[in-house]
Amino acid sequence: MNFFYTLLLIIIGFIFINRFKNNLSKTELLVLRKIWIFHILVSVGFYFFTRNGGGDAWYYFITSQKMNFIEFWNYILNKKGTYFVFALNYMPLKILDLNFFNNTLLFSFVGFVGMVYFYLTALETIPHNTKIGKFFIFPLIFFLPNLHFWSSGVGKDSLLFLCIGMFTYALLSIKKRLFLIVISLGLSFFIRPHMVLFLLISFGLAYLFHTKIGGVKRFFLAGILIVGSIIILPSVLEFVKVEEISTESIVKFSEDKSALLSREETGSRLSQSSSFPAKLFAFYFRPFFFDVNGLPALIASFENLLLVLLSLKVLRNKPYLAFKKAPFVIKGLILFMLIGSIAFSFSLGNVGIMIRMRNMFLPGFIIFMMWTLSYAHERKLKSQNKHS
Repeated sequence: MNFFYTLLLIIIGFIFINRFKNNLSKTELLVLRKIWIFHILVSVGFYFFTRNGGGDAWYYFITSQKMNFIEFWNYILNKKGTYFVFALNYMPLKILDLNFFNNTLLFSFVGFVGMVYFYLTALETIPHNTKIGKFFIFPLIFFLPNLHFWSSGVGKDSLLFLCIGMFTYALLSIKKRLFLIVISLGLSFFIRPHMVLFLLISFGLAYLFHTKIGGVKRFFLAGILIVGSIIILPSVLEFVKVEEISTESIVKFSEDKSALLSREETGSRLSQSSSFPAKLFAFYFRPFFFDVNGLPALIASFENLLLVLLSLKVLRNKPYLAFKKAPFVIKGLILFMLIGSIAFSFSLGNVGIMIRMRNMFLPGFIIFMMWTLSYAHERKLKSQNKHS
């Protein structure tokens, strides 16, 4: 029976891709199929890495498996965060009697759906595909192993990856995809309420900065998102155990959280006395080669080297100007990344957890880099045409 579930989940992935056959070329559909196959292979690796107690995913699986219906009902109605995910995972385990491999594959499919939405967002917003050496950046950059690894496992990371990708894609056509916005924000709120706060503030500010949208519409949409963030703020403060908004309470929360997450066994420890730029660098680009303590860290180091080189190329191409001219969705993604990275840089104390948390922001970072290089190409063409 479990083999049947494996086959069914793989087929469902291909069926989901075919939903977009009227909007995508055969080449683009083929790329998505290749990404799905690659995602499955990485999720198999994730399974072997986490089975029998190798990570949080096993904890989610075992706990959900042992839950009774009363606990499920209590968690789904009254809890957020980890307990809500326990309850969410309870139904497929109890109804389908999935083993850990198929439970991993189920969440892997969830993460892949988020990947598809990010892919579609890139297709709709990036007019020019930049070539570095003999290779085009897109879609190769969507094959970064860690991008798939941390969106493959049982737990909050895959679900949030889906929600952020879905929310971003839905904003490209709000009237047609309003349902996706509601689902993504609703699910995110019960998983990590502060992520909804980051999304609402980021995209609310993006609307304000985006002068291509008419003034009335721009302020109306920005107002809705910012008012929404104010409404959910008390729930966020309750969730993160902060009683009030003050410098003292936020600093205390960051210090407590950093101390809690600085255990040696969770990854390379980052000194709490590190400077703010060092913490930001760690969040974006570590583990690096000096952190290598095994094959996963080595693979991540090569990925991060690529991200460093791309970032340097972006910095040489006026990223601030590119941000000003970017579609509002890309503005929102980069603001979301900046807000999230600042918040998590202070509260996370080790590289192992940073790379996992960064995965929610990495697609936006990638899309912004592609946009900056695309816009630089556009400016170059305009300059050539002026002088021709």
